[in-house]
Amino acid sequence: MASLRDIRKRIRSVKSTQKITKAMKMVSAAKLRRAQNAIVAARPYARALDQMIADLVSRSEGISHPLLSSRPVRRVEILAITSDRGLAGGFNANVIRRVARFAYERDRSTSLRLTTVGRKGLDAFRRRHLEIRKDHAGFFNRLSYESARELAEELTVEFLEDRVDQVLLAYNEFVSAITQRVVLTPLLPFERPEAEGQAAGLRSLIDFEYEPSKQAVLDRLVPQAVATRVYRALLESVASEHGARMSAMENATNNAEDAISRLTLNYNRTRQAAITKELMEIVSGAEALK
Repeated sequence: MASLRDIRKRIRSVKSTQKITKAMKMVSAAKLRRAQNAIVAARPYARALDQMIADLVSRSEGISHPLLSSRPVRRVEILAITSDRGLAGGFNANVIRRVARFAYERDRSTSLRLTTVGRKGLDAFRRRHLEIRKDHAGFFNRLSYESARELAEELTVEFLEDRVDQVLLAYNEFVSAITQRVVLTPLLPFERPEAEGQAAGLRSLIDFEYEPSKQAVLDRLVPQAVATRVYRALLESVASEHGARMSAMENATNNAEDAISRLTLNYNRTRQAAITKELMEIVSGAEALK
């Protein structure tokens, strides 16, 4: 049985840990609010840009863009987005498992390589001996649309110069503070959304005058849409990370409270047993002297 000193030391240790987890929860909650506002503002723009490209292509015949052209898939590259830090529940593990499952289930005639954002993903994929083309260390310290556009241009060059046939995005999509959904979705070739519903039918009947030309507009919009998808995925990942860490730290704080309660109860029982033992020894000694 542990001594009273050991139990007191354990209680102090758990209380110190609880203070840390509570502080981390508060920090993540504050960061989550800003990240959530950023992703909520970015989603409508990304959807509108995709729809604009879909409408433009559907109204026009004979125009195309190299990033819209599909080809037989023999070489695949995945942009895997994780975080630089842990203590976020299953946030990183879910993306890592999804990419590893894709690598295991893919056709063996298809080669696979990775581009990583986030130290946790880099370390895990190295342990699994997956080919990593490039790692973007410290990317979240300088996260902006410009940095996302540079990353998108790097992947675009790989696709246009025929070094890869398909580029996929793997990241956590933010649903709520307690829910994140792992997404593995195509980035290149660019897949435009299908027009749906009555409103889409009405839009297809309306055309516009384009300056300088439809092709020039398409050439400008498609690379911008690719960069926007990368930027949105990064924002989704940041918001998901803070949400996952906030939930994980809240659970850790509650578990620490339960552990303190159990240790306190054990301490009181051990102390009572020690007092009872001492009293019995005193009584026994007094009886022996009679």
